[in-house]
Order: sequence, then C-alpha cells, then structure tokens
Amino acid sequence: MTTGIFYSHIFKTSPGPVVGPKFINFPEVLGDVLKLPNVKLFEHEPVSEDLLLKFHTEQMIESLKNRPYGKNAFYSVGACVTASKKIISGELKNGLLFNSASGHHAGPKQAWGGTYLNCVAPAVYSLRETFNVNNLSLLDTDCHHGDGDREMFKHDSSLLHVCFCDSSYADETNVCVGVGWRSNNNDYLDLVRKEFIPRAKKFMPAMIFHFLGHDTCEGDYGDIGLTQDFFIELVKEVKECAEDVCQGRYLIITGGGSRRDVAEYIFPRIANVLAS
Repeated sequence: MTTGIFYSHIFKTSPGPVVGPKFINFPEVLGDVLKLPNVKLFEHEPVSEDLLLKFHTEQMIESLKNRPYGKNAFYSVGACVTASKKIISGELKNGLLFNSASGHHAGPKQAWGGTYLNCVAPAVYSLRETFNVNNLSLLDTDCHHGDGDREMFKHDSSLLHVCFCDSSYADETNVCVGVGWRSNNNDYLDLVRKEFIPRAKKFMPAMIFHFLGHDTCEGDYGDIGLTQDFFIELVKEVKECAEDVCQGRYLIITGGGSRRDVAEYIFPRIANVLAS
C-alpha cells in the first residue's frame, strides 16, 4: 500500500502566517523517503469555492483572495479533500499533508491564528457525499484548542474530535484533554494512550485525521517541554491505532510550529514511519 505526500510549491514563495517559511526546503529534505517504491508525491489543486461556501461565509472566502497567503489556504484545503478521498478509496493507505494557512482555528464565520479556512470539514463532507462513510475521527495535538473544528463538528455525533489543549472536557464525541503548561514525552504519550486510543477503538472510525502541530516542541512558540523525537513516537502510536481500527487509514495534517529545523527533522522521519 502507498503513502501519499501532499505538498504545494506555493509554500516556497509564500510563507504562511505564524508558521513562516518552515516548508521552504520541502519536499527535497524528505530525501530518500521519496525514492521508496510505496511513497508517492502529489502536487494538488485548490479547493472549489462551491465546496468552501458550504462551510464559510462568502466574505471570508473573498477576503482571502487579497491576502498574500490566500493561495496557501485554498491549496491546502484542496489537498486535504484530495488526500482523504484517495485514502478512503484505497488508492493510498495513509498520507502526510503539508499545510499552510488552513486548519483548526477556522470556523464558519471567523478564523484566526494563521488558519483561515477549515480543511477537515470540507474533507469530511466530501467523504460522506462520495463514499457514504459514517464515523470519522479527528485528533488534534497542536498546542492550542481547535476551536474552529469544534464549532464545525460540535453537533456531529458521527465525528470523534479529541483535542489535546489547555482545558478538560468530554461528552460522547467532543473531548478536550488538558495537557498543562509543561509536560514531557512520556506523560504526553501516556495521555494519548489513555484518552484517544481507547475512544478511537470504541468509536471505530473509517479514518483518522490528525492535526499535528510541533509548536509544543522545546524552543517553539508553544513550548511545553517536548523533544523533537516525541513527534515520531506519537505518529507510531496513532498509526498503530489506525491499523487496529480502520485498516491503517490515517492522514496527518501539519499544524502549528515555526521552527524550520524542527520541521526538517521530524517530517522526513514521520513520512518514513507512515511508509514502513
């Protein structure tokens, strides 16, 4: 089975807001991973405005067209829709999506924090329309609460949203796991094993979306004390969970974090984990 890598060369000339030019040396720094026979690199198309209008106001969409990073958002959402379809259809087993200017802070009417369009909501809608899938899961391990995603999915009992952030809350499908202001690799991984994996195994999603920020890394803007190697171990845990509950269907969407050296260390290794 094939691992898909989704990258837009727009990121080389248009640094994303907040995260900056951390992807400027990609995909080249992925190195030998791209030579593996079961890895395929995709240059994707932007999302259609008709699909975006199902989730955002016309004003939000129009305002992005005049911003220098607007294309980043349109192409990133397009990649999320395309990647999720390829995974659900069986063309790909899993995927790594390099993302800029879209993500978990984008709600129906407003957005902030460097994520100005929601990427998972259009993807979920497209999967349900095209493949008639039911249960899906969204894991968020970015530093900040995924308020836009929660707004999009708070009444959707067919999507399990587990967000690791600074608060604690749980109902059947909307869960916040408080990680505190400081943590370490082992404690955070234990929380994932305790709070996400059992819920995923009970919920049995058809696919796991993972909004993975490295802003929690030492020296990044959301530093809670995690090392670079934490993120590789995290992906190993979630990949194993996906193998158990949804035949390995797992899509990583890059989230927060501005340290280029961290991105260039973790993502080649994460791509290798997905392909192994």
